[in-house]
Amino acid sequence: MAKAYWVARVDVADPEAYKAYVAANAAAFSKFGARFLVRAGRFEAPEGTARSRQVVIEFPDYETALACYRSPEYQAAKALRTATSIGDLVIVEGYDGPQP
Repeated sequence: MAKAYWVARVDVADPEAYKAYVAANAAAFSKFGARFLVRAGRFEAPEGTARSRQVVIEFPDYETALACYRSPEYQAAKALRTATSIGDLVIVEGYDGPQP
């Protein structure tokens, strides 16, 4: 079974207020087995545009990734995020097939 990922790009307007979102999202992420693979580290955007923060979160599978996003726990955290930032989020199923 392929894992799934949240791929987010975020610009934070108020870093101090954003801390409330970070604290609140922990409940949903813990409940659904999320694991941060990328969390706003150094980056370069050689093509296209980027936001100030890039985040990749791994989930056990696609259904779990969707369930986390739709959960009451994450929706409560999301309300805190949208008040202090703007971003893009894609939920994508991983690839588990042959490699070159």
